[in-house]
Amino acid sequence: MKKLILGLFTAISLVGCKNNAKEADVDTTADTTAAVAKSEKELQIHPVGHATMVLQWGDTTIYVDPVGGAERFANFDSPDLILVTDIHGDHLNAETLAAVSTDKSKIVLPQACADRLGADFTAQLDVLANGETKTRYDIAITAIPMYNLREEDKDKHVKGRGNGYVLESDGKRLYISGDTEDIPEMRALENIDIAFVCMNLPYTMTVESAADAVIEFAPTAVYPYHYRGANGLSDVAKFKAIVDAAGKEITVVQKDWYAQ
Repeated sequence: MKKLILGLFTAISLVGCKNNAKEADVDTTADTTAAVAKSEKELQIHPVGHATMVLQWGDTTIYVDPVGGAERFANFDSPDLILVTDIHGDHLNAETLAAVSTDKSKIVLPQACADRLGADFTAQLDVLANGETKTRYDIAITAIPMYNLREEDKDKHVKGRGNGYVLESDGKRLYISGDTEDIPEMRALENIDIAFVCMNLPYTMTVESAADAVIEFAPTAVYPYHYRGANGLSDVAKFKAIVDAAGKEITVVQKDWYAQ
């Protein structure tokens, strides 16, 4: 599957879904646009900020960890699917969820996040525990563990509370790490076409740990995201250099997740 490589996924278009995305969201230095076979669903990736992104996968609009108010999503279609990874405010915000979702939007999230939402959301919720899978909009969504390993920071993200996600459709697999260190469950991933991997201390992991994990599970392409920590932005250029030096044919795509 990996050898199909980037015929679909590095042909990433960063135009908006309703209108063109804001200029600040577009980095034309890293991506190219190519023709996509009619049998494949085109994927468009829109960084919104930190942990937040919008994915347009074929006819399905996916919001990941929408926070920051409805105005951040004004240039995108309303979401068919919303993925929430964890309870912290940079991942879960009830006011933003209420503002951007519709009656048809399905919200996939762990139980700890569902417990923080009011009854108005109940009909929209798909609660997944680590290891569980549910299919929505022809996309199989599997909840992947995300947690801290370092003893001094284990309480920041405890095992079983939050979800990373693997999305699979049309023979393609996307991984969204959520807030995690380089856990065994990440390293054991297989046949990932695109990975979004966090790297920021003290909340998740170093660029070195993130790179080492990525080299092991070897996605076709990886996007560093969620890389602002207590001391500013992590060195994503260093992450790219480490991954490139491994010679695994992993494409590192660097986007500005902090333009807004």
